[in-house]
Amino acid sequence: MRLAFCGNDNASAYNISAGVLRNVCFVDALNLVPHVFLLFITFPILFIGWGSQSSKVQIHHNTWLHFPGHNLRWILTFTLLFVHVCEIAEGIVSDTQMKSRHLHLFLPAIMGFVAATVSIVYYHNIETSNFPKLLLALFLYWIMAFVTKTIKLVRYCQDGVPFSQLRFCITGIMVILYGLLMAVEINVIRVRRYVFFMNPQKVKPPEDLQDLGVRFLQPFVNLLSKATYWWMNTLIISAHKKPVDLKAIGKLPIAMRALTNYVCLKEAYEEQKKKVADQPNRSPSIWLAMYSAFGRPILLSSTFRYLADLLGFAGPLCISGIVQGFQNTTNNTNITEKVKDPSNSYLSSEEFLRNVYVLAVLLFLALILQRTFLQASYYVTTETGINLRGALLAMIYNKILRLSTSNLSMGEMTLGQINNLVAIETNQLMWFLFLCPNLWAMPVQIIMGVILLYNLLGVSALVGAAVIVLLAPIQYFIATKLAEAQKSTLDYSTERLKKTNEILKGIKLLKLYAWEHIFCTSVEETRMKELTSLKTFALHTSLSIFMNAAIPIAAVLATFVTYAYTNDKPLQPAQAFASLSLFHILVTPLFLLSTVVRFAVKAIVSVQKLNEFLLSDEIGDDSWRGGDSSVAYESCKKHTGLHTKAINRRQPLRYQLESYEQPRKPTRPVEIDDIAIKVTNGYFSWGSGLATLSNINIRIPTGQMTMIVGQVGCGKSSLLLAILGEMQTLEGKVHWSNVNETEPSFEASRSRNRYSVAYAAQKPWLLNATVEENIIFGSPFNKQRYKAVTDACSLQPDIDLLPFGDQTEIGERGINLSGGQRQRICVARALYQNTNIVFLDDPFSALDIHLSDHLMQEGILKFLQEDKRTLVLVTHKLQYLPHADWIIAMKDGMVLREGTLKDIQNKDVELYEHWKTLMNRQDQELEKDMEADQTTLERKTLRRAMYPRESKSQLEDEDEEEEEEEDEDDNMSTVLRLRTKMPWKTCWRYLTSGGFFLLFLMIFSKLLKHSVIVAIDYWLATWTSMDNANDVRSVDDVKSTNKTYHVAVFSILSGAGIVLCLITSLTVEWMGLTAAKNLHHNLLNKIILGPIRFFDMTPLGLILNRFSADTNIIDQHIPPTLESLTRSTLLCLSAIGMISYATPWFLVALVPLGIAFYFIQKYFRVASKDLQELDDSTQLPLLCHFSETAEGLTTIRAFRHEARFKQRMLELTDTNNIAYLFLSAANRWLEVRTDYLGACIVLTAAVTSITEGPNSGFVGLGLLYALTITNYLNWVVRNLADLEVQMGAVKKVHSFLNMESENYDGYLDPSQVPKDWPQEGEIKIENLCVRYENNLKPVLKHVKAYIKPGQKVGICGRTGSGKSSLSLAFFRMVDIFDGRIVIDGIDISKLPLHTLRSRLSIILQDPILFSGSIRFNLDPECKCTDDRLWEALEIAQLKNMVKSLPGGLDAMVTEGGENFSVGQRQLFCLARAFVRKSSILIMDEATASIDMATENILQKVVMTAFADRTVVTIAHRVHTILTADLVIVMKRGNILEYDTPENLLSQEDGIFASFVRADM
Repeated sequence: MRLAFCGNDNASAYNISAGVLRNVCFVDALNLVPHVFLLFITFPILFIGWGSQSSKVQIHHNTWLHFPGHNLRWILTFTLLFVHVCEIAEGIVSDTQMKSRHLHLFLPAIMGFVAATVSIVYYHNIETSNFPKLLLALFLYWIMAFVTKTIKLVRYCQDGVPFSQLRFCITGIMVILYGLLMAVEINVIRVRRYVFFMNPQKVKPPEDLQDLGVRFLQPFVNLLSKATYWWMNTLIISAHKKPVDLKAIGKLPIAMRALTNYVCLKEAYEEQKKKVADQPNRSPSIWLAMYSAFGRPILLSSTFRYLADLLGFAGPLCISGIVQGFQNTTNNTNITEKVKDPSNSYLSSEEFLRNVYVLAVLLFLALILQRTFLQASYYVTTETGINLRGALLAMIYNKILRLSTSNLSMGEMTLGQINNLVAIETNQLMWFLFLCPNLWAMPVQIIMGVILLYNLLGVSALVGAAVIVLLAPIQYFIATKLAEAQKSTLDYSTERLKKTNEILKGIKLLKLYAWEHIFCTSVEETRMKELTSLKTFALHTSLSIFMNAAIPIAAVLATFVTYAYTNDKPLQPAQAFASLSLFHILVTPLFLLSTVVRFAVKAIVSVQKLNEFLLSDEIGDDSWRGGDSSVAYESCKKHTGLHTKAINRRQPLRYQLESYEQPRKPTRPVEIDDIAIKVTNGYFSWGSGLATLSNINIRIPTGQMTMIVGQVGCGKSSLLLAILGEMQTLEGKVHWSNVNETEPSFEASRSRNRYSVAYAAQKPWLLNATVEENIIFGSPFNKQRYKAVTDACSLQPDIDLLPFGDQTEIGERGINLSGGQRQRICVARALYQNTNIVFLDDPFSALDIHLSDHLMQEGILKFLQEDKRTLVLVTHKLQYLPHADWIIAMKDGMVLREGTLKDIQNKDVELYEHWKTLMNRQDQELEKDMEADQTTLERKTLRRAMYPRESKSQLEDEDEEEEEEEDEDDNMSTVLRLRTKMPWKTCWRYLTSGGFFLLFLMIFSKLLKHSVIVAIDYWLATWTSMDNANDVRSVDDVKSTNKTYHVAVFSILSGAGIVLCLITSLTVEWMGLTAAKNLHHNLLNKIILGPIRFFDMTPLGLILNRFSADTNIIDQHIPPTLESLTRSTLLCLSAIGMISYATPWFLVALVPLGIAFYFIQKYFRVASKDLQELDDSTQLPLLCHFSETAEGLTTIRAFRHEARFKQRMLELTDTNNIAYLFLSAANRWLEVRTDYLGACIVLTAAVTSITEGPNSGFVGLGLLYALTITNYLNWVVRNLADLEVQMGAVKKVHSFLNMESENYDGYLDPSQVPKDWPQEGEIKIENLCVRYENNLKPVLKHVKAYIKPGQKVGICGRTGSGKSSLSLAFFRMVDIFDGRIVIDGIDISKLPLHTLRSRLSIILQDPILFSGSIRFNLDPECKCTDDRLWEALEIAQLKNMVKSLPGGLDAMVTEGGENFSVGQRQLFCLARAFVRKSSILIMDEATASIDMATENILQKVVMTAFADRTVVTIAHRVHTILTADLVIVMKRGNILEYDTPENLLSQEDGIFASFVRADM
């Protein structure tokens, strides 16, 4: 058969007697012309253009879209392409019905399709390279195409072709599309004026694209790239080469920054406030504010969602059509097809849609569109949610900065609540926003589904729908229970963490007192409670999963059984599989609805909390402190397009630099009447309405040192805060004089940051930043000044110890520094700031004498006085009173005296005398210390804490695979292999820790369940196909028996499926729980028995993380992920198996799809892991910044640094948001790809089963399964990626489980040790050698000593001489590798550790108290009577204090004993040692951190209460051991002198004598 354009079976085809345009052939040929024209013109341009593309300007111009009507053009072109596809299909279908080939039916359409594709490619290239003149070619093409199509349409009209014919419709639509595209092109010419006009319009790319830092291009790329996330490819592929870091993801585009959105939301909220201003009982609605700020994108997203849902119904309809068509073709093969007459070769739409292959292609297109819309909807909500979260965080932060302090201290707003607002409530709202389009999309979806079902199956469909609807409330019930269980779990785990934290902080004490097991059991108890609520949680989770799997089975069962018994006609495969597919669609919204409703409820609660917080009390405007120097946010409103950088972080400080360079001009001598601050008749309260400070009249002289003294709790600190405006002023006023204006030198007045006060609070407050940043605190860095300050605070030696010097990060709340070091850093910060006024609140409290003196001389007298700064100093150290220019003495919230020391000496002799006796006592206590021993000790602990970990990086790597070969490290390929490899080994460890039985049960039940589910559908396929085959026989009884048999098998299978669903979901959760239980138990026991060296080397935070974050992941996240992963994988596998069984040819098509899938998941997993880590790691600093701000509010406000902190918060929020945005974009990238793969699977399955299928039932089955694959493919990959991240937690826990424990068993059985050992307290130390670890140098070398029972022994020596090591050796906390210690005749190395440690007592240098009652702190084993406890308290001089507490011995101690002063805590430790009636007491520098008075008490107690016990004191002030019976002087692990103090003092050149002399 020869090919001819118009076919060769029609003689009149080429006849033009009726006029050229009347000939069909000619018109069709004319239609080819524009397409060919376009191809000829554009191809050369495209190829030349692509060749020279590299010369483009390298900003992101290649994503810059600047022609008007851009999106409209893409949409029109895609519609055009779709219509072309229809035209081609119509042509081909018509052609098959002709005798010979009629090329004119489909060739022009194919050319049109090619041309349309080329037009959009061409347009894209022109737009990105910005050559508008070349658009003329397109303009001409649209005109020509429009004209030729119109001719064709007119010709059809003249021929009187009816409208119902498909070809007529298609031509009409084409004319409209070409017309619109022409209009778009004209519009571009009109706007851009690139031809026909003299001056073309100049354009500049948006600010974001000029900024190379912006890598998030979603808002700027073209529609196709937007829909498929094509622009993400570079990032995801590059993740394979090197990990994604913050630099790779860049910064947020301006429109998404927290600041932009904050301004939006704030304005909307203010609007709401104005509306309700006149109604006092109504509060402004945050909902409306959120709607007016973010309503539009939510509507857009909902529109996308509706489109996707409607397209979703194309699946079932196409299945039904295809199966029906397939059935008809198989039944009708014998009927000869009637050949159409060529002149009437028009197809009607119905005939066209009956074609099976057409339906398959339509199904494919519908799926692709549906998935694209769905992902677009997800993306828009995610982006809006992130924007909303940024705005809310900024609002909360602004509010925190204005909160009144009394609110925080009186407990109306605790830090916990604020942290919850930030961490939980904002996220709840964000999640609600993600899910909110579901709220209105789901009902529509359900109603549509039920209507379609009714059409297919009639009444019986309603039965199935009823089953689903009735079971949905149960889902909701389970969901609420889940939330409750999660909440109680959270409470228990918080409690458990608190206990664990206390154990880890006091681990040394617990080991020394042999109390580990008590605290360990207490944690285990809480853990058991937590596990109980986790069990409920797991049960409900598995029920929820079970419902999700079982409801569709139950519904299908109900429907088909009803149908079989109510209808006479047998069930058709088309009906069966379309309704099955509809049920699958229906279940999802019903399952999600419960979740959405729950989130909506949570969101409502969150909004209430937010509103309460936003309307809570604010601090008064301290207008008297002059203008607000912080840069207001409002400056950004001028144009929101502003970069946040434009808010200069250091604006208020910009002129400080100039002043540093110039020599200070001496100002005139300041007389006393120059007042910096004056308080008149002040009454101040902490918000309770009761005046804490009353009748305050004071003045603070300018440029001088004012000291505030008085007893503990008399309101000294409150006075400072009142002056700073932190307290509520009941009456009176605080007047700040603007000293600067009277100063002659203008420069000097410029130099100080005027209204800010440098303030060092009593409780040191540090930022989670480097030491240097903590001291500089946002001022410009000046090397000389910095050095002067660090020297004055004697910080240099401490800084030298830190691993990275002053660039070392201080942990949260300064966790890796001691109290004194933290205090000194805070003082240094106050000194460094260039402010007129400095407030120091008890800066000497945690410092020893040596440091205090140095700070007083260098820092305060020299540094501050030279600068002529006004200093207000609160202190207990009366020996510094002579330095003061002005003294304020306070008592009980009132001012007792005010004036210079001379005034007070003259006027109030009694007070002066009282001071004098106190001062003398303090002087006798030997002002100069032999050396700053406490400090050196602090430094020692610091060195121990910092050094073993040579650099931070080691810690991060400790959880890398241990098996990794060292020599290959530098090999790029191995690193890559590690990055792409799933951690199978860890997975196996996790699975086996749940027990082998459960593991086997899980695998077995999973496989069984899925085989049953496949069997159900398989049975349905055979049943429906059988019935149709039986159509011919009309014997009724055969049919009914058949029916009963089929229904019975179907019901049994369904029932088994439902039961198996329950079993599998339970086993997975049960296994997860067992694994979690075992892992935590092993971890806790391993850690608590670990050697003390481990705790010195491992940072506390790292250990705590294993117990908090990692345990949480193992408890709650791994089981559901594992469940979901196995379910989706098995579903996909069973589906593929089923399709291949029905049509083996499908396997051939599967190979390329499988390869594509493998690469997609491989690339995605790596990128997703990195992005998830980025998201996690950027979240922490943000939360820390919030809690830091709330803790240091007073300091920030005193310094007036609000603006800088806001700026920092915005940066942190944006960083976290960009990470989250990229993570969700990566998820969309994956889902679009897997969905398109799924669509291809559906297409291939449809085509192969139509051509090869055995019978119609199996065609339906194959299609049904192909449709389910599309839903589950992306879950496989995402769960894999999640599991990989979560397995990291298991790996980290395992890395701790390989640690060595202390050797707890002795050679002696505990029963062999006498009950009252040691009775005498006689100690022999024989040739003792001690080291910390067997690879370290010995710290004690061959020490020999003999201590008689009841002797008081003092040990002294310089730092590092081995004093403390000796005390630890008594408890075998260190490795005794030679020699021995014999106590009362028993060698301690033979004793079980527990027995040894429980028989000795020790008082440590830093007092440690645990939260619980006072009774628990003194005697956790509950062995003693109350009388014994009271006696101990009396000896420690605490009896009266404890009696006055509510509850006496049962009064609560807060965490760390924060509710007692350091001195009181030390006394409690003394009482604790006394309660344990052991005849040997060791005091390890116990007096280092307490004041003189407490130390005197301690000395007395040791002399009287411990008269008959052996006391070994490790002294750090030599005078404390002058009264001892025996003094041992140590140096470098050896004993140098060993004698009574009198004898040693008589040796003039002895070391002890020199120590004492240095002390005097």
